[in-house]
Amino acid sequence: MSFPSALPLSDVRFEHGFLADRARCVRETSLPRQWDALNDRIPGAERSGCVHNVQVAAGEKPGEFHGLFWQDSDLAKWIEAASYRLAAAPDPALERELDGIIASLAKAQGPDGYLNTYFQLVEPGNRWANLRDAHELYVAGHLIEAGVAHFEATGKRSLLDVVIRLADLVARTFGRGPGQRRGYCGHEEIELALVKLARATGEARFLDLAAYFVDERGQSPNYFEAEARLRGDEKLPWHMHHDGLATLQAATPVRTLTEPVGHAVRMMYLLAAMADLARERPESGLGGACDRLWHAILARHVYVTGGVGSEPYGEKFCEPFDLPPDRAYAETCAAIGVMMAARRMLDRRREGATADAMERALYNNVLAGLSLDGTTYFYVNPLEVIPAVTRRRFECHLVKTQRVPWFGCACCPPNVARLLMSLGYYAYGREADGLTVHLYAGGRVRFVAGGTEVRMAVQTDYPWEETVTFSVAPASPVNFSLRLRVPGWCRSAKFTLNGEQINVAIDSGYACLSRLWQAGDQVTLTLPMPVERVRADPRVAAVAGRVALQRGPIVYCLEEADHGPDLAALVLPSEAAVVARGDPGLLGGCVVLEAAGWRESERDRLYSTGPAPRRPATLRAVPYALWANRGEGEMRVWIRE
Repeated sequence: MSFPSALPLSDVRFEHGFLADRARCVRETSLPRQWDALNDRIPGAERSGCVHNVQVAAGEKPGEFHGLFWQDSDLAKWIEAASYRLAAAPDPALERELDGIIASLAKAQGPDGYLNTYFQLVEPGNRWANLRDAHELYVAGHLIEAGVAHFEATGKRSLLDVVIRLADLVARTFGRGPGQRRGYCGHEEIELALVKLARATGEARFLDLAAYFVDERGQSPNYFEAEARLRGDEKLPWHMHHDGLATLQAATPVRTLTEPVGHAVRMMYLLAAMADLARERPESGLGGACDRLWHAILARHVYVTGGVGSEPYGEKFCEPFDLPPDRAYAETCAAIGVMMAARRMLDRRREGATADAMERALYNNVLAGLSLDGTTYFYVNPLEVIPAVTRRRFECHLVKTQRVPWFGCACCPPNVARLLMSLGYYAYGREADGLTVHLYAGGRVRFVAGGTEVRMAVQTDYPWEETVTFSVAPASPVNFSLRLRVPGWCRSAKFTLNGEQINVAIDSGYACLSRLWQAGDQVTLTLPMPVERVRADPRVAAVAGRVALQRGPIVYCLEEADHGPDLAALVLPSEAAVVARGDPGLLGGCVVLEAAGWRESERDRLYSTGPAPRRPATLRAVPYALWANRGEGEMRVWIRE
């Protein structure tokens, strides 16, 4: 499974509430629609070509390759998401679709185990010739993740055997042995995939290969420089012009990094792999490097919405505290990478701040990437949008002011799907002495403690409501520890056990209830959610004098749909009370925030010395994750105070 401490997805059910609704939307709408996109069946959407490419490579139809050289990875992520869907509940029609495309992938695979439709159809003589740019090992990694997910969901080895042959080819090709290439991929992904494969198969050789790829990265002499000379192509691609090899986290060995660098998705995937290896092999010395990077990200590089990657040019990390809201890239995949790294860090050390970062990324940046109806997506998630200005400033086809049904570079849509179909992995952690709850969602969970099966129902409308109730039903009385996360934003959590208030010690952000549990025991956790004004460190110069509004894990924003244009003219007085109220008819049902403020009027000249005229205005803020579901318009998270 993805995380050593995770419960099987079949033992976790999200049945009601916000996360359950988002997961149900993906299950019922996004997954089948994405399959249509991969099969080029959505009118008006950018063409994918993924299934077509596999069928051509398999000899099942004539044609030419379509798309980008990493196109196979979109299909692989969809297969992974669909497999997680099957792990949760049977779906014979979906399973047939999977069986069909997996059979095509098996036919497309070369005799030596190679599988990459771009190089098989377009550049068969250039395999492994451009690891810096061509994403071959990245694609292999996503295929491996899909193979592991499918095997664990269905017990079938049809795709697992394909990816084992592919991984064995990679192991024969790369390493420090005679005749091997001392290379690694320009886009990290295969490293964490190989750890998953090692756990699924019990084969240490895959763990060895993952460790090699992480350890070799950035060593001198640099492989990418030597490779470029061999190709006769030493000119750097556009996205590396500013930071060179640091764009790929390849300028120095990974253990020397003290700040996150380069392309944000790659950095987060690398950190996830490092955390995996640090847990599997504590003697590797990677643990300290993981801690330094993770704490640097949280302290200096993360947006209030949980996203990372502040620079559109190269989709990358920038200098500490450079977090401008209007040109934030904050790619959906990068926020998913934050969650992936956070969950692995929790496997190493149970730390509330890490789970808080995972929750913040999920409820804000990640969920903003998917429309309420599950049919359209954001790739880029800025914190401030003026549509005409944003479109001109970015001049990038991936930056949209409204969600779209598909992208030519469609990494984000299936990534959102696989994340939301695997939420059970993120929500719960098995411990030697019981269960830990990292994320709260209404539903049911099953686990084993002290050799006894325990079923637990979770009743909550979190994140809109403050209470979470756990009804515990072990098959027979059993001692175990139930650990509940107390979020960092909560100042005064309260606990009741069977109706009586109790005091519970909180350690590193988790409350631990250890006792002899019996059927009918009930614990209620109350997490007060006052509206809070968030102010940035003064070194975040772009938002000086502004506040963001937050209630519980939800970050809010203003939208043109509620205020008209020119949101910059709105001011929230420092003394104004901000009131939360439920609105069941708005955006699928959510909590909105309202306050009495004012709007500055236009001046009669561009610059003047007097105060601006102003008139009263009611400010209404909606959850950032739900913005842009009422048409195109302005949006801003940071509000003048």
